[in-house]
Amino acid sequence: QVQLVESGGGLVQAGGSLRLSCAASGRTFNTNAMGWFRQAPGKEREFVAAITWSGGNTLYANSVKGRFTISRDNAKNTVALQMNSLKPEDTAVYYCAAARRSIATMNNFDYAYWGQGTQVTVSS
Repeated sequence: QVQLVESGGGLVQAGGSLRLSCAASGRTFNTNAMGWFRQAPGKEREFVAAITWSGGNTLYANSVKGRFTISRDNAKNTVALQMNSLKPEDTAVYYCAAARRSIATMNNFDYAYWGQGTQVTVSS
């Protein structure tokens, strides 16, 4: 059974930092791109960041570029999202996802496996 489990969410003040982690089990995703998405209350799920299978290329939403960094450790089957300079508008449930292919993409339809999500709340 394939599982993606996120951790590291919580409550932080504006300007602070959080590091989200995603651990995969049930299969390895060494040849798959991985991504992070988020969904705020009353809004659609939106792309945050993605990374190719090798970690050599990354993709970011304009709203987080320069503040968030995605990384992966294929030996540990994990992916992380370092979030700095957090803003109240970053408040959302953050989801880890594994893509069907090795190419990083912003399209959630390209992702086959999803975690349950972890809540990030940024207070002003």
